[in-house]
Amino acid sequence: MPTMNVSLPQGLAEFVEQEIESGAYSTASEVVRDGLRLLRREKDAHQERVAILKREIQKGADELDRGELSDLSIPDIWKALQDKKRK
Repeated sequence: MPTMNVSLPQGLAEFVEQEIESGAYSTASEVVRDGLRLLRREKDAHQERVAILKREIQKGADELDRGELSDLSIPDIWKALQDKKRK
């Protein structure tokens, strides 16, 4: 595995040290690796949300092209989406 040196601003360096002192991690590398894993998960989740949104937009565009436009207003549609989300 290649070695990489990283410079951190004072606040982040202190956070890393606090995590080590708390016993949650043994080394700064462990803290950084865990942080990078979390960042990767966040980015993957964001990409999935974007893909879902794109599919739903396309679904709506396809329905519009077929003339299946709803008579609901934007607030009605928003309420319907919120109700669906709660279920």
